[in-house]
Amino acid sequence: MEKRELLVKGKAKSMYATDDPGCVVMHFRDDTSAFDGKKVEQLERKGRVNNIFNAFIMETLAAAGIPTHFVKRIDDRDSLVRRMTMIPVECVVRNIAAGSICRRLGIAEGTVLEPQTFELFYKNDALGDPMINESHIAAFKWASLEDVATARELTFKVNDVLKKLFLDHGMLLVDYKLEFGNCDGHVLLGDEFTPDGCRIWDAETREKLDKDRFRQSLGNVVESYELVGRRLGLNFD
Repeated sequence: MEKRELLVKGKAKSMYATDDPGCVVMHFRDDTSAFDGKKVEQLERKGRVNNIFNAFIMETLAAAGIPTHFVKRIDDRDSLVRRMTMIPVECVVRNIAAGSICRRLGIAEGTVLEPQTFELFYKNDALGDPMINESHIAAFKWASLEDVATARELTFKVNDVLKKLFLDHGMLLVDYKLEFGNCDGHVLLGDEFTPDGCRIWDAETREKLDKDRFRQSLGNVVESYELVGRRLGLNFD
């Protein structure tokens, strides 16, 4: 597989064309940002850790019957994924209250949400990724409602798989965001699943092991990502 020209450079990943028009290379960088790019740093090893972590999660989800864009991990920082037309909507599941839902609704952090909540956000950095609903998606033709329903169903299936996976290894899956795209008429899970895009707490102490360590200047960001991965059986050496 030949890695060719840069297609897109995001906040923490870059996408490159390949000699296969149906696939692209997803490159994980060490760049780390929060608060819509207002806080930016380079964290050594983060790109490598996230690439290995994401490959494991995507393979776990595929084994559970969830369709993803992931093909294979190429090396420490690159993965091969299917080329898709991305849906500009983020699907968010919250099992425990943390982050923006606490600010918006006055909910105490750590409140267990039963049942879990599902939210949709318009993926637009300039607007701060505002919360939306299916009516907005239909009116502005960001996606078909059938595709949104599929994305919602898959998001909950991901929750069933990963909530148990993390709990079995002494961790709580607090919340996470997923992105989906269309590939050959099918809705597939895209982007990544790493501690950059979810909240993970130690089940006993509720210590934060995710990107909140960067947002809140708690330190040991990459070390915490590695701790989560090692609990899941990953080797970053």
